[in-house]
Amino acid sequence: MNHLPYRAIALDLDGTLTNHDKVVTPKTREALLQAEAEGVVIILASGRPTYGIEPVAECLELDKRGGYILSYNGGNIVNAKTGEKLFAQFLPDEVIPILYRYAKEKNHALLGYAGNEIITEMPDDQYVKEESRINKMNIRKVENLFEALEPHPTKLLMTGDPADMLKAENELSEILGDRMDIFRSAPFFLELVPKGIDKAKSLLRLLSKINLTPADMIAFGDGYNDLSMLKLAGMGVAMQNAAPEVRAEADYITLSNEEDGVAAALEHFCKKAF
Repeated sequence: MNHLPYRAIALDLDGTLTNHDKVVTPKTREALLQAEAEGVVIILASGRPTYGIEPVAECLELDKRGGYILSYNGGNIVNAKTGEKLFAQFLPDEVIPILYRYAKEKNHALLGYAGNEIITEMPDDQYVKEESRINKMNIRKVENLFEALEPHPTKLLMTGDPADMLKAENELSEILGDRMDIFRSAPFFLELVPKGIDKAKSLLRLLSKINLTPADMIAFGDGYNDLSMLKLAGMGVAMQNAAPEVRAEADYITLSNEEDGVAAALEHFCKKAF
């Protein structure tokens, strides 16, 4: 592989870096290890909790070679090698009981994170199980999620059928939209996060710390929550499997996440540089 004309690679995980089985394929792993060997900084930017990203970071040897984790859609920034937390933002304390009561009234599953566990009152909900599968985190049932949550959570997740989550997104945005951000990362996942947190803003924070600019970065994504970083990056790459609106905003469209799209794009831009 020739040299990549970018100094940082920002990668969404689900639907982008990983395939349907939630693993990084050997071809994509090798392409990224080669980039790392040339001094390119790898940044994993996902809505997942930090614990759910760490196995992917280890697969790419970020714990040995260096690199960064942007978890909770940028709510946390972590040095993958040292474990140092470089940035953290939390949900306002006053919104948590409102979210809890809303979920109880509507009979939607609500979950939080405690170390390496997902905590919820509804462990048998199919979408809670999907969040567990994605992050390889065990589910722990609690009698009262509001009381069981750790102080100052960065994110809560509400789950349910797509039509219900669309309605919940609209209703909660009316009530709490001035105090927090509410959006769907998947039709059945409603993200409940601090106001003004997105991947682009956290990438800007990180890039300034490591003396790089957005023009130095190539970013890969497939979802609506990737749009901000694709627009920010010097080169925004959408996967073939990305939502049409995401593909429309991208600078370049690569193969799908099932076809080593990340590796294919890196190879394309290495060749183009020469």
